[in-house]
Amino acid sequence: MGRLFWKFFACILLAQLATTIGVGTVFWLRDQARMQQAAAMPRAIDMGPSAEFMIDAAAATLAHGGSAALRDLVASEARNSIFVIDAEGRDMLGRDVPPEARAQAEKVLEDGTPRHRVVRTLTAPDGARYLVFVRSMRGRGPGGHGGPHGPGGPGGPPGKGFPFMSIAGATVASLLFAGLLAWYFSRPIRALRSAFEAASAGDLSPRFDAPRRVRDDELDDLGRDFDSMAGRLRSLMEGQRRLLHDVSHELRSPLARLQAAIGLAQQQPDKICASLERIERESVRMDKLVGELLTLSRLEVSAAMPPMEEVGLMELVEDIVADARFEAGQQGRSIEVKGMALVGVRCAPDLLSRAIENVVRNAIKHSPEGGTVCIELGADIGQARISVLDRGPGVAPEQLASIFEPFYRAQDDGGVDGHGLGLAIARRVIGAHGGAISASNREGGGLRVDITLPLAGAV
Repeated sequence: MGRLFWKFFACILLAQLATTIGVGTVFWLRDQARMQQAAAMPRAIDMGPSAEFMIDAAAATLAHGGSAALRDLVASEARNSIFVIDAEGRDMLGRDVPPEARAQAEKVLEDGTPRHRVVRTLTAPDGARYLVFVRSMRGRGPGGHGGPHGPGGPGGPPGKGFPFMSIAGATVASLLFAGLLAWYFSRPIRALRSAFEAASAGDLSPRFDAPRRVRDDELDDLGRDFDSMAGRLRSLMEGQRRLLHDVSHELRSPLARLQAAIGLAQQQPDKICASLERIERESVRMDKLVGELLTLSRLEVSAAMPPMEEVGLMELVEDIVADARFEAGQQGRSIEVKGMALVGVRCAPDLLSRAIENVVRNAIKHSPEGGTVCIELGADIGQARISVLDRGPGVAPEQLASIFEPFYRAQDDGGVDGHGLGLAIARRVIGAHGGAISASNREGGGLRVDITLPLAGAV
């Protein structure tokens, strides 16, 4: 067990012991006070519910039958315990009245306690007044005060021993309960510590994904958050390794062609112009690759986003189409725009323009010669839609989600020149603007890329 377990254990145990001792002391003091009160006032008269019932019966008999009927009732009472004392202090049946019983009855009347209904003064129809009470049958042992409520019984002198046995039992129970609670709280924290140690050693595999049947609390949430963090770090590290591999692979080909062109120029001076053209072409390709990598790297950090401003979507798309038509015309393709979207979007204009341009240029590259790239515009409540459609070879259904990954190229891309970064950059930019981008195959062949962006008023 670690230090945290013992800290939990000590705190819980001390809290339980303090509570147990405090509650035990309060109850013990209360019992002591009750026992002292009982010792100070011997139970010479009966104060129970049965005595109250008997006196109510005597009151009803006296009210309806008079003194004679009450005398018959008292005489017929089996235990002969009802005493009816007249104004001269004599019992109605001529019995000897225990002095302590009469004294306690008079004291109850004087005190006016809530139990005064067990001692009552009754008035007969002829005006005679009687003191009525029921003598306690429990106090009629030898000497008049023995029995259960005599000395040594519950009504006797108070006990002198503190309830140490009860405290000891509560302490043992507290030890067990504190140990269980300390283990319950410290176990997931120890698991988190092990997970952090493993993560520092490079092991980022999930550890808290298993369903919990016993507990479902904040500590479990913390474990799942750790798994989420570890998964994100793992994906970033894998992305870094994949990016380094892809960059090295992409740079190797143009570098090899550059070296070959330089060697050809050295060996055949008469072909130096062709070699220089090849060198220039490969340099431009490498410069473009590096620029796209820098853009992708900046987009990975959300804080690197430039300031946003409201821009008309139609104007933005028209500028992109104007540049794309020039490029498409050189390759024997055309561009057609359908629909209107006279709405505004809040964006970083340069980044968003580049993202949409990447999608359009990708469609131009994959369109057949003489083909047409269609750009459809529209707006719904809260969002604008841009769809780019071509009649190229399309993409295998299982590859549709992968074409937006860096350096990914479809298997049937027909050898189209590119690095596989254009759509990856577009996805990052659209996502940073709160939008979404997806791809699907068209009926009759070709690819459809749909872009949605929140309107300026909906941001």
